[in-house]
Amino acid sequence: MVVFDKPHALTDAPMHYCPGCTHGIVHRLVAEVIDELGIEGKTIGIAPVGCSVFAYNYFGCDMIEAAHGRAPAVATGVKRSDPEGHVVFTYQGDGDLASIGMAETVHAAARNENITIIFINNAIYGMTGGQMAPTSLPGQVTQTSPYGRDTDHCGFPIKVCEMLSELDGPEYLERVTVNNVKNIMKAKKAIKKAFQNQVDGKGFSLVEVVSTCPTNWGMTPQNALKWLEDNMLPYYPLGCYKDRSAKEETK
Repeated sequence: MVVFDKPHALTDAPMHYCPGCTHGIVHRLVAEVIDELGIEGKTIGIAPVGCSVFAYNYFGCDMIEAAHGRAPAVATGVKRSDPEGHVVFTYQGDGDLASIGMAETVHAAARNENITIIFINNAIYGMTGGQMAPTSLPGQVTQTSPYGRDTDHCGFPIKVCEMLSELDGPEYLERVTVNNVKNIMKAKKAIKKAFQNQVDGKGFSLVEVVSTCPTNWGMTPQNALKWLEDNMLPYYPLGCYKDRSAKEETK
């Protein structure tokens, strides 16, 4: 009989995330993948500044705290210090990865560093109060864009997967979401592939998870999921943006 249980790679610590936040779902998927690949004992997670700053409380593997935006640089150092011995992943939000950490993200991808990045895109700065992020949508109301994001003044949102796909370096880039069971299963498959790529020595893998932030969006969890479906997914289309090994396998 199959028993639905907590993954071993998750601790028993109660999570601090707001009701309706999808961080918890993604944490579980990452932990399930770590369990299934049997790599908990040699996995190191990197958590920078953001809502996931307390990830060290929730994952059973070793965790390192990085300065804001610097997780890919820290992950690079950890991985290069012991290339065969450890599996290294970062868990980052959009304000962290796509703003102050953009240079680290781009150059780690360009070098095809053999690391895995889990990128949470909820179109807002979550931990610091709901300011406009690099991924906030045109017209989106935030604490620092009370009349909506003005693209003439603030420019357009950054589409991370599309941008990185133009580089020669990255091995695998995919955008997923966790708004329903079907998409959760697809997200897990992408996360597992990203970790397996690293185990196989293939290089840089990034999975972008389009997510909700009910608290800072000022919505109920149900309305936040609806807003994600109606507004975020049209702007950030789901799908695989680069998979070099899959392309090579079809030759």
